[in-house]
Amino acid sequence: MLVTIPDLLTPEEVAYMRQVLEGTGWIDGRHTAGDQAGKVKHNLQVPVESAEAAELGTIVLRALARNATYSSAVLPLHVLPPMFNRYDEGMTFGAHVDGSIRVAPGTGQRLRTDVSTTIFLTPPEDYDGGELVVHDTYGEHRIKLPAGQAVIYPATSLHSVTPVTRGSRWGSFFWAQSMVRDDWQRHMLYDLDQSIMRIRSLLPDDDPGVTGITAHYHNMIRQWSEV
Repeated sequence: MLVTIPDLLTPEEVAYMRQVLEGTGWIDGRHTAGDQAGKVKHNLQVPVESAEAAELGTIVLRALARNATYSSAVLPLHVLPPMFNRYDEGMTFGAHVDGSIRVAPGTGQRLRTDVSTTIFLTPPEDYDGGELVVHDTYGEHRIKLPAGQAVIYPATSLHSVTPVTRGSRWGSFFWAQSMVRDDWQRHMLYDLDQSIMRIRSLLPDDDPGVTGITAHYHNMIRQWSEV
């Protein structure tokens, strides 16, 4: 399931994050890549242990907490600290799959990466290329969103970033371990939740149809969740 989230970050948050990133140091992105991904990864990242990464990560996590679409689509149990990258002219990231297990910095806790998220921090008119390409059974999905918008997709997906040919593309990326491991089950729950919200706009909350389908939704989560 691939879901875009309009305006996850406010314009003020994007502007502040850009200001902080302008003054921070960047390192080779291969520093956090596995052996195979490191061979096709050519970008820059903010050091994960830096104060800037921690501050900006807090802003991202706060935005996720207030966003109903993220909660509904991901059903997050744990969210790994957000990271920040940039692709300058000529930089790219070849096709790869994200590592299945990552360690939460500072805790040693191992987390399963079920859902990947990319937040765009650069307006699309400021650079050429740099599309996120997600490959699935339906073909290729090319994503290039306005600054402050996000896309979520299964971490099991083969994906890549096309070469930047003009300008610079900045973003945040991170993973979540979902309460529901299976992507198809999460997809069904997300579609059902969207239907519930639509029905609730048409019928009172105490209508038997509303209470019945809401109960079904929660019972499905109860059946499938791992907490």
